[in-house]
Amino acid sequence: MSAKPNGNKGTNGDKGKKALENAPGAVWFRAEKTSRPRPQLSHERIIATAVELLDRDGVQKLSMRRLAERLGAHATSLYWHVATKDDVLDLALDAVFAELDLPEEHSASWQEDIEAFMTGLRSVLLRHPWAAALANSRPLVGPNALRSSEFAYTALTTGGFEGVHLSSAAATITHYVIGSASSEAVWQQRSDEAATRSAVDAHIRAHIDEYPTLAGHFPLLEEDDWDSHFRRGMRLLLAGLTSPDAHA
Repeated sequence: MSAKPNGNKGTNGDKGKKALENAPGAVWFRAEKTSRPRPQLSHERIIATAVELLDRDGVQKLSMRRLAERLGAHATSLYWHVATKDDVLDLALDAVFAELDLPEEHSASWQEDIEAFMTGLRSVLLRHPWAAALANSRPLVGPNALRSSEFAYTALTTGGFEGVHLSSAAATITHYVIGSASSEAVWQQRSDEAATRSAVDAHIRAHIDEYPTLAGHFPLLEEDDWDSHFRRGMRLLLAGLTSPDAHA
């Protein structure tokens, strides 16, 4: 028996296409509008204002209505430039990546290039506390993010990485920076960081039989600082990548 034709096929296809067009990262693949923009707004002003609001209030409090109010514009004018809040977030995040100051020329040492990439990316992500967590949740395919990826991939290629090993090495580096910056941004925004760490320390010590290693190590973290903690981790990671086993 032959299957009946699906009368909703076209409708379902249209819904799927529309969902894709409105998904995070879709702004980079959507066709540009060709009609004339509204004169009171500019793309650059919208994104700069969005970054300002995100720096102040975070992702959850950003809305198209609040952005339009901040710009002193009607929401319909805003929607001419950006179709969704996801568009705004993608564009704002790529504006953060534009602040990453990378060397114009690669050095003789690929490790130095990667260290410059990692420390520079951490710096700009911490400058905008919302950015690291957001970078972990959407495709980084804006022109500035791709420029930074091109730099890192080129450095790793010089270091002998290729194929799946190149992709894994690049992901490891980027995930370390984004993850550590995200964690630091959360802690730095807490006014009770010292009290929380003391409470965790007391809890671990109260259960020393269950967590003997943590009980002996956790106080060292209290005396540490974020910069030193990041750099030690970065150098351990680079030492691992320098090992011949990293290419095996």
